[in-house]
Amino acid sequence: MTVLDTAEARFPGHLHPAYDTTPRMLTVVGLEHLAGDVLHITFAAADGRVLTPYQPGSHLIVTAGTTRNAYSLTGADLNPVRYEISVLRKADGNGSVWLHDNLELGMSVEIEGPRCLFPPVTNQRHALLIAGGIGVTPVLSHARAIARAGGTADIVYSYRPGHDAHVGELRELAARPGITLFEVDTIEGTRELLADRLGAQPLGTHAYACGPIPMLHTYQELAAQAGWPSARVHLERFTAPEQDPGLPFTVRIASTGENLAVPAGVSLLQTLLDAGIGVNNLCRQGVCGECRIPVTAGVLEHRDFVLTEEEREAANSMLCCVSRGSDIEVDL
Repeated sequence: MTVLDTAEARFPGHLHPAYDTTPRMLTVVGLEHLAGDVLHITFAAADGRVLTPYQPGSHLIVTAGTTRNAYSLTGADLNPVRYEISVLRKADGNGSVWLHDNLELGMSVEIEGPRCLFPPVTNQRHALLIAGGIGVTPVLSHARAIARAGGTADIVYSYRPGHDAHVGELRELAARPGITLFEVDTIEGTRELLADRLGAQPLGTHAYACGPIPMLHTYQELAAQAGWPSARVHLERFTAPEQDPGLPFTVRIASTGENLAVPAGVSLLQTLLDAGIGVNNLCRQGVCGECRIPVTAGVLEHRDFVLTEEEREAANSMLCCVSRGSDIEVDL
């Protein structure tokens, strides 16, 4: 049981607002258009109170019209009174178009979190931070926290010409001792720079990357070639590679004994929802962790990008939007 669980149990309904991560309304207090069709949004509480603290690499879940989506926080405040995110306008929607077209100063927006799936390792001696495109948002959060603590880092920022959102903030951070920024704007140049930086880091370095899928594949490939242990190679995905339909399987609901058939090409999440069993969900790609459910039996085929190796080996939970298996029993 966590401290927060204990506090809530002892004083139900009286948890301090600075510990609140449940859905709640915040006010839009800043809107700024950045390079590359990126909208920088600042939220604050209507009464100006301190907001829930968060780790570097955290995200908010923002309700944009009828869509909920996760957006990385760009700050690194210990006692924040503002939350700041940057949203790239994407043609496929997913909430970004709504935010670009509808947000106005003073508007109230529902948010959840902060939550973190991309935290820094607390005892790292140095950091290699790698950003591709809009993947700069969590990397900026990491960089600001390192600068605040007086740490050291190499930062690689790969972007297309004219799509260099937040490059000014990174350049300011790089003016401090111990922080170096490397900028690159071609695919070939990015690969060469990553290989060089991965091969030049001191012992005790942890690497963190966020960006497009091809860049993340290159990052993992080059890190392996350079002999990096997987435990020091961290990444966050905004989207996941397309996966095969998988085999059909059955799932048993422990509380009722009901058996549900999950066809090939259909997720366990969708099967549960169709059966009237509510499950929190968001990305449906195995990258956000929202649809994690407890498992009490069965053989699991983990296909997500969230669970650690230890959590996979424990076999007591799964992300039901993408993972599959055989003869599974879930505790719902």
